This record gives sequence, C-alpha cells and structure tokens, in this order.
Amino acid sequence: MPTFTHGKEAVIKVADSGATLRDLSSVLNTATLSREVETAETSALGSDDKSYIPGLRDATISVEGMADTTTSGYFDGILGSSTTFEFYPAGEGAGNVKYSGACILTSFETGAELGGAVTVSGEFQVSGAITRAIV
Repeated sequence: MPTFTHGKEAVIKVADSGATLRDLSSVLNTATLSREVETAETSALGSDDKSYIPGLRDATISVEGMADTTTSGYFDGILGSSTTFEFYPAGEGAGNVKYSGACILTSFETGAELGGAVTVSGEFQVSGAITRAIV
C-alpha cells in the first residue's frame, strides 16, 4: 500500500558561497524539481506517424517563500555561480528519497505588496546528472 507524505515535510538545501550546505526550508513554501528529456525526430518520408529517439536530460529547481536577510544573502552570494543542492520531497526521514547534484542560480527575485509578507523566489538550472538515493 502506498505511503503518502504531506508537502510540509519537504526539505531543500543549497550550498552558499562558502560551499556550506544551508537548509532553506524554514523560509520557503514551494520547492519544485522539474525534469525533462529532449527528443529528436526520426520520422522518414512515407511514414504516417512520427517517431523519436531520446536525447539530453535537463532539470530545473524553482523555489518560493518569504524573504529574510539571511536567505537573501545566500541567494545574492551564489547568483550566477555553480553550487550544489539536496532536495528531500518527503522530508529527511529514513526510507525517503533524496535528489542531489550541481546547479546554478539563474534568477532571484524579491517582491513586496501591501498587506503581504516580503517574498523571495529563485530558479536553479541543474548542471549534469541528478543523483537519486533512498536515505
């Protein structure tokens, strides 16, 4: 029987400019790892249906949450730099999945609106393979 976990258990860690892995979970309310594979068309003349072969894999990580000076400082320090990440979608408990690898923070936004908390969001481009492990 499947075991489901509430999203509040997720943990996302990113290395700061000093290569120290920082847990950002206490200020973020969304973390998404998106993965895709390019395809190359191999259809030939006379075919009625298209055919494809798999190509290169790609991945990004999007995060959103509440801004604080510490987290903003981490993001400012690694913007445009290569760093590492760990993502535990169901938390760090035994038997849960951990994704890890290298990434580059490609965008970082801070926003504010009347009546709301100051927000932060970022987009990381994963570089190279993602390692999947059971912790």
